[in-house]
Amino acid sequence: MSLQNLQKEIFSWLKLCVIGLLVAVFISAFVIQPFTVKGNSMEPTLEGEDLWRNEKTGDHVLIFKSGYMVGMEAEYNDIVVIDSRIERERRLFDNLRESPLLTKLLNEGHGKNYWIKRVIGKEGDTLEYKDGIVYRNGEALVEDFLLEEMVTSFDKITVPKNHVFVLGDNRNNSRDSREIGAVPLENVMGKVVLRYYPFDRMDTPN
Repeated sequence: MSLQNLQKEIFSWLKLCVIGLLVAVFISAFVIQPFTVKGNSMEPTLEGEDLWRNEKTGDHVLIFKSGYMVGMEAEYNDIVVIDSRIERERRLFDNLRESPLLTKLLNEGHGKNYWIKRVIGKEGDTLEYKDGIVYRNGEALVEDFLLEEMVTSFDKITVPKNHVFVLGDNRNNSRDSREIGAVPLENVMGKVVLRYYPFDRMDTPN
């Protein structure tokens, strides 16, 4: 093979690699994104990574991002990943920076701003806490997925338009809407559609 043909071959492979990388970044930024659960706020539904115990790596899940971007309505009990910085406006560039491929290249992590929680209330719902039970529009919620009875209360709230109210399943050890308030839909990054690791727990958590 001549030097010129070799150069063309190398350039062709490099071009394919760049195109493949761009496609992968686009998919992970706007369609399906892997996410590692951290902390224990969603136990027992999802186990989180523990920085103090190396053997506890945390569940790995896939979140579907496109649906919420195009206005898909959040449903009760959806498990979602949110950007907890609700005071700032999210931009298109945020989705790109959240791509796992770019975070690796930029040596950045998802940090503490991204929380995985459960949708408890939608716009117009009135939520309140009474004697360890959450009431939605006057009806007590039956929540069999909870780790234990909730003791941390919150003030009665009516969820604003284009917002959701989210809580962790480990109610007594969770940072959620009780702390930051209702979450704008633009801060809902996506819905968990699959737990793919550990393999023996592969399922759609609900």
